[in-house]
Amino acid sequence: MAAVVEVEVGGGAAGERELDEVDMSDLSPEEQWRVEHARMHAKHRGHEAMHAEMVLILIATLVVAQLLLVQWKQRHPRSYNMVTLFQMWVVPLYFTVKLHWWRFLVIWILFSAVTAFVTFRATRKPLVQTTPRLVYKWFLLIYKISYATGIVGYMAVMFTLFGLNLLFKIKPEDAMDFGISLLFYGLYYGVLERDFAEMCADYMASTIGFYSESGMPTKHLSDSVCAVCGQRIFVDVSEEGIIENTYRLSCNHVFHEFCIRGWCIVGKKQTCPYCKEKVDLKRMFSNPWERPHVMYGQLLDWLRYLVAWQPVIIGLVQGINYILGLE
Repeated sequence: MAAVVEVEVGGGAAGERELDEVDMSDLSPEEQWRVEHARMHAKHRGHEAMHAEMVLILIATLVVAQLLLVQWKQRHPRSYNMVTLFQMWVVPLYFTVKLHWWRFLVIWILFSAVTAFVTFRATRKPLVQTTPRLVYKWFLLIYKISYATGIVGYMAVMFTLFGLNLLFKIKPEDAMDFGISLLFYGLYYGVLERDFAEMCADYMASTIGFYSESGMPTKHLSDSVCAVCGQRIFVDVSEEGIIENTYRLSCNHVFHEFCIRGWCIVGKKQTCPYCKEKVDLKRMFSNPWERPHVMYGQLLDWLRYLVAWQPVIIGLVQGINYILGLE
């Protein structure tokens, strides 16, 4: 059995030289970690003032960046959403190629190819009648898959923390890697699909003509037409549909149930597609089993900032530290 390495570090350059002379080839992984840890402490000894300055730069950058992002979102929401979507789509690709995460890259390419086709269909004029349902079906499918994947990943992480992985003879590091990977996949693609779905919903609704982000609709909405997809409604609100039911909002406008659910949950809209009156989501999703979908959607909206802008802010902080000579 190898003897445990005890590293006694002197002060200044002499201590660093002592650590550099340690032969790492004969050490166990735990002993190598101890030596590396001691080297890091020796390198940064006496830099407390510099570290405090770096922390202040980080805090100040986070505060300023948050204020700028909020103002940008309020004044120019369309450009903010487009840039955020591009950030979320491209930034993980850079780390994937750099770290050789080929499995993620394959899934990313498949998702991007199908989503590009769906987005292309959603932005065509005139809009094909079947396109709105195609768009909502695709993004609703990704939404449900991401929801299930995130739940499984979260459960795997919790099982590992409580040691339940040992019942299946799974190593803690393997179980934790599995859980964190699934959690990342679920949250990342959940955030990404909602932003793509919102963009497609805006394009389709403006093309159909019953909805505009600002101003009055360009068409009058008949009681027998769904403002989301522009197709006729054949089932009365009081009737039970064979394929699909009809739903009436509190503003008395009626829609296909699938369309209005896709509009509110997948497309991130909480107003009537025609009159913009606020939709009561609690009334729409009265079933307790459906309400977690609403909370999950709110969680994804919150995570957009972390996925899209956090890497940019951290990179900006590192750039400032480099310019000021801080390490």
